[in-house]
Amino acid sequence: MDETQDTAGQALLLSQLEKIAEGIAATFEPFCEVVVHDLTDPKHAIACLKNNLSGRQVGDPATELGLARILDKEYPQVLASYPNQFSDGRQVKSSSIGIKDINGRYVAALCLNMDISMFQSLSVFLDKLVSTTPTGARDTLDPGNAALLRAKIDEFSASLATTPRALNKKDRKTLVRTLKQQGFLEIRNAAAVVAQHLGVSRATVYGDAK
Repeated sequence: MDETQDTAGQALLLSQLEKIAEGIAATFEPFCEVVVHDLTDPKHAIACLKNNLSGRQVGDPATELGLARILDKEYPQVLASYPNQFSDGRQVKSSSIGIKDINGRYVAALCLNMDISMFQSLSVFLDKLVSTTPTGARDTLDPGNAALLRAKIDEFSASLATTPRALNKKDRKTLVRTLKQQGFLEIRNAAAVVAQHLGVSRATVYGDAK
């Protein structure tokens, strides 16, 4: 392959990677920066930059990771979910996929940088929101072991790789009859609990149990 063909092939590769970057960036906007690196031109490696979160520019040089790939074709092709950070200190979850040519040489890379700082703050908030403090008092808002009944329904549904409300008629009948055989329908308000969890009427539950 002559130099002209090689250049044209690289340009085509980069243009296709740019379309992939565009799609990923649109899907995860505004939290994920997507970068296409041209590793054949390390001094001006950034060929495409979508959802710019790092403040870099197209034409900026390759990162240390990019240089490592250029120097070593045995460098890992996929590095996923490694910790990183932007220059302003925001925490980042990064993934990098190296692209090789027919000779096994790295010629490009597609990199994703997810700003997780907001999610970390949200995680702290959610942890606080769902935390409880034992008081020694015994109280329940779910009388009659209804939680156990719902857990049995969830377990059955999960065994079929579906959700309670997505069970088909045949599987729903099998579930209800199994619950009846195991005595779970003797639990107080069991029919109402099962109906609510399956998204059907109590009449349907009674019918399925026959």
